[in-house]
Amino acid sequence: MLAPSELRPGMVLRLEGELYKVIAADYHGGGGKMGGVAHAKLRNLSTGTIWERRFRADESVEEVVPERQNMQFLYGDAGLSTFMNPENFEQVEVENERLGPVARYLKPEMVLPVEWVDGHPRGLVFPPIVEVQVAQTAPPIHSPGSDNVWKEAVLENGVEIQVPPFIASGEVIRVEVETGKYLERAKPAKKK
Repeated sequence: MLAPSELRPGMVLRLEGELYKVIAADYHGGGGKMGGVAHAKLRNLSTGTIWERRFRADESVEEVVPERQNMQFLYGDAGLSTFMNPENFEQVEVENERLGPVARYLKPEMVLPVEWVDGHPRGLVFPPIVEVQVAQTAPPIHSPGSDNVWKEAVLENGVEIQVPPFIASGEVIRVEVETGKYLERAKPAKKK
């Protein structure tokens, strides 16, 4: 059992008989007679729904440690993502709702740790930031004072996001997976 102050993103919890993955967690210590409180953003691993929950400092939470197995992403269709164990070639399908926004950023042949709880695949360990190429956007504009202006862009995976006006089609950018928010241009690979 964990104290709410020990909650960290990526943990899996069992609450009211359901499994949840912690997306974000903040602990605010109380003062005087006021006890501390933890604010957590949780994703239901069965339905994919998001739940924001507050935990009192005196509550305890059951952590479930998932078994992790490296699997290769093969393809996604009809709301399912198919993964294969590269050692024994067994395949497993995971509903995209369970994966959340990471399902949009999967690429064939990616090898990722799949989390298993109670003998069932429940989620992925995915980096919080990915680099993706801009497939289509309006021509870049370089003008002073346009810092707060954004334009639409379609990424190579079909996801639409807002980018600054200086971004051109074909550029590689860094995107926060959970929110789909543009962060910065990707640094070019160093030549040897």
